[in-house]
Amino acid sequence: MAERKVDSMTAGTFTQPEAFTVDSQHTDAPTGQKETTWMDDNFPEWLGYYKDEKTPEITAIIDEGANWTAGRGWTADEITTMLLDTIKGNGFDTFSSIIENGERVKELGGNFYAEIIRDNEENFINLKPLDPAVMKHHATSKGMITHFSQMSKNDKKKLVHKFEAKDIFYLARNRIADEIHGNGIAQKLKLVIDMKNEAMADNRIAMHMNVVPRWKFKLKTDDPTEIAAYKKKMDTATGERQNIYEPFDVSESELITIPPNSTLNPLAWIQYLDDLFHQEGGVPKIIMGGTGGFTEQAVTITYLAFQQKIAKRQLFWEEQLLSQLNIVIKLVEPASVESNLLSDSSKDGAENIDAAETTAGARQ
Repeated sequence: MAERKVDSMTAGTFTQPEAFTVDSQHTDAPTGQKETTWMDDNFPEWLGYYKDEKTPEITAIIDEGANWTAGRGWTADEITTMLLDTIKGNGFDTFSSIIENGERVKELGGNFYAEIIRDNEENFINLKPLDPAVMKHHATSKGMITHFSQMSKNDKKKLVHKFEAKDIFYLARNRIADEIHGNGIAQKLKLVIDMKNEAMADNRIAMHMNVVPRWKFKLKTDDPTEIAAYKKKMDTATGERQNIYEPFDVSESELITIPPNSTLNPLAWIQYLDDLFHQEGGVPKIIMGGTGGFTEQAVTITYLAFQQKIAKRQLFWEEQLLSQLNIVIKLVEPASVESNLLSDSSKDGAENIDAAETTAGARQ
């Protein structure tokens, strides 16, 4: 009989969990060579997430931001308005639709390109959007972009056209340090939307198995012919929701179900991922039409914060149009709720107004 002594106890070896780390990054910028090139090889993947029917969230969040940026149109002086009203893009565009298109592409992949078309006297007459997946950047050793190469869609090594920098209207989203390109939002949303779709797919299977449970038949034979015949009968019977009658001592049947409370509830995880998706995407749920669980004041503050983001995106377009095309316009801002917020705060009395709930506080 083994001795029962406390000092005979031994401890197992503890393995330290692997620490969370993030790989270091370097900017895509010149490193001393005479010419540096860059091309967005990942844009087809981001476009897939935008167009795929399984990821409507990305489509909605990109479209909503673009709609709020350009959806209310623009204003300009009479001469500029007459000029921009003649802009047709591919023949069926308007200047507003080109801005909205550009905003979608810029947010999705980080870079928007449009060919600047001029007449024989070098007057600007049209702006035609291009595919970011085939545009290659060429920069000097000092990081100045000199020209763009439009490559073939079928063969990325085949040059279709060379554009001087002055002939391309180019927008870079969230350019970092000395990089010669922008950074889109799709690469940030990819992991979250993948996890959400995986969780929804798992939940779909679990729900289906509860509504239409599976049967486990323990056959008491190893004859392939008998097994095949029995399988055919049972598949037909269960498929038509018929009762199953088994010969004595031939098999045992067991209904396979998921016991209540035996699995993690995926709904909370899916809800968390959805909230995280909107947080990273920069478009609150209330903008998309969801207001559940929010107070009126919280909705107002959230709207104001989003309004500032849209104002920044509109300012970016206005500055770039002036810088690259010498065009002065003013994009119409979204409807403001600042007056309502200040009105509600004034009703509470000065002593009850929280500085964080004022317009100035919201902007800080």
